[in-house]
Amino acid sequence: MNNPFAGDNTRIQRRETAARWALRMGSYTVVFLTVSIFLFITFKGLPHATKPGFLTELTSTLHVIESKSGEIIQTGPAQADAMKQKLGDQFVSEKTISYSGGGILGPIVGTALLVLVSVSVALFLGVCCAIYLSEYAKKGKFLETVRLAILNLAGVPSVVFGLFGLGAFVLTAPVLTNAPADRAIFVIPLGFTNLSFQGWDTCVLSGGFTLAFVILPVIITASEQCLQAVPQGFRETSMALGATRWQTIWRSVLPFATPGILTSTILGIARAAGETAPIMFTAALAFKDKLPWQKDLPPLPADAGMFAHWEQSVQRFLGIFTESVQALPYHIYTLAAKIPQNEYSEQAQYGSVFVFLILVASLAATSIWLRIHLRKKYKW
Repeated sequence: MNNPFAGDNTRIQRRETAARWALRMGSYTVVFLTVSIFLFITFKGLPHATKPGFLTELTSTLHVIESKSGEIIQTGPAQADAMKQKLGDQFVSEKTISYSGGGILGPIVGTALLVLVSVSVALFLGVCCAIYLSEYAKKGKFLETVRLAILNLAGVPSVVFGLFGLGAFVLTAPVLTNAPADRAIFVIPLGFTNLSFQGWDTCVLSGGFTLAFVILPVIITASEQCLQAVPQGFRETSMALGATRWQTIWRSVLPFATPGILTSTILGIARAAGETAPIMFTAALAFKDKLPWQKDLPPLPADAGMFAHWEQSVQRFLGIFTESVQALPYHIYTLAAKIPQNEYSEQAQYGSVFVFLILVASLAATSIWLRIHLRKKYKW
């Protein structure tokens, strides 16, 4: 039975229904666009990404050779001359497309190294900062200023981080050397060597440290929220049993905050892997014909001892982080903006984008799996 004293709610109900459908259609639109982009990139990039050698070969110049019979042959620089000699009089024309041949092993390796360095630095600094802000810092103007600075850092354009990395790491960072460069800002003699502020040049270290500052605000903010989400009773109980503040943090707080911290770290990895502007100034090259660990070193004498071989191995390992590298975002940018566009460069573009999209999606899936797995392990 209808309430005779109730007012007319028809207009309110219509507004509620319209608002609900507007929000629903907005959500459906976002999902539709996301799926459409993914399917389009898959359709365009999957055929090229599954070609033999695309994931296992280094980037090279693509040579497209046409014969009189109309046959189109795609080959690399090493095989181009042999192929033309084999065709003989059947050879008609040859076209070269830079960066579109071979595979993307170099960019994949370079991206992995940059992400490894950036996450290692950002995770250590970010978690330390979050612990201080959450567990040690007293509420006041200083704490508010630090948090405001973190928020401002999150809003800085990535190209500004690139210029910062160029000045701070490429041109200024300190190195230990016996022969300081002329461009060194100043040199501190240490007796056995010199501490020269001459920078690290463009290399994995410079790019990794720059990317670390790009993702640092995300890790600090997320880690602090995860620490604050741990019930205060855990801290009080631990300290009531005689534990120090650090023992309480290490044993009773961090384990329960770890799922959220790792999730934010994985999302930070996805952002670091996708940045282009910071690494343009600090680490990335458009082309490199060797992997970072394939650096040429002077051969050792035949009678070299075990220590000499060990020293060369260490030098080769450390040299990985002092080499410039290719990276997937910069490789895609080079293919799209730095060379004339044609069907062959387009294939390389979409193949690289597809692989990059799968890598980012894998990182996101890993973050979800870590969150579910660790939340089952640590419950309160």
